[in-house]
Amino acid sequence: MAQAKGQNSKVTDCYCTDRTGSRVELGQSICLQVDGRMFTAQCQMSLNNPMWREIQEGCLSSEVQTSDPLLQSFPVNTSI
Repeated sequence: MAQAKGQNSKVTDCYCTDRTGSRVELGQSICLQVDGRMFTAQCQMSLNNPMWREIQEGCLSSEVQTSDPLLQSFPVNTSI
């Protein structure tokens, strides 16, 4: 967690927010969609303000794409 001192020496947490308003800590990366573009962005500081910086075109996905058709499954007879 990053912190900065405000005008009255109060400590202020520095973080970014995603589109739902959820907190994203400095250094964390997420997938952003802006004006129809998707890209990976990292929460960083710039001139004492948290901001999103694009670090990669596109976003990583955990979706598995298969080129082979899925194997057909059959029920198992458990009484054997």
